[in-house]
Formats: sequence, structure tokens, C-alpha cells
Amino acid sequence: MSKELTIFYMEGCPYCINARRALKELQEQSADYAAVPVRWIDENKEAALADSYDYYRVPTIYLERQKLYEASPAHRYEEIRRRVEEALQTAMAE
Repeated sequence: MSKELTIFYMEGCPYCINARRALKELQEQSADYAAVPVRWIDENKEAALADSYDYYRVPTIYLERQKLYEASPAHRYEEIRRRVEEALQTAMAE
């Protein structure tokens, strides 16, 4: 069984939208990816929880407290998709 990924996001964030799109595509392509539990946390609605993690930009992906990915304004969809897939693979290996 895979460990849960935690993804911090903000509504309307174009990078977060791309991360959701990438996750959906990857999960549709692979039952193994679809089996990875993912918890989406809106940093505005759960500010205290978000503040307890060390990140600056969203989306940011954690496996437990290990940061696997933090978006950059330079990241286009392909890079975000690649990093989401790496996070899924890491979660599956744990």
C-alpha cells in the first residue's frame, strides 16, 4: 500500500490547476497511480496547518514531512506533470 501524498494548493492558481490535471491524467493511465492516496489542502482554508510546513509556493507536494516538489513560476505543464509522477512513484516505493 502506498503512503499518502499531501498537496498544498490555492484556488485559482494556474500551477495548481496544472498539478490537478497532471494527477488526473496519470491516475487515469495507471491503476497503481490511482491507488496512491492524495490529500489536497487549500492553504487559505487550513492556514494553521499550511503554516506548519516549510514551503513558499504552491503547489507543494509532501510525503509525510518530506517535501517532494515545490512549484516554480518557471515550471510549465510538462515539468509539473513530471514532478507529480515522481511524487507518485516515491509514494508507491514507501
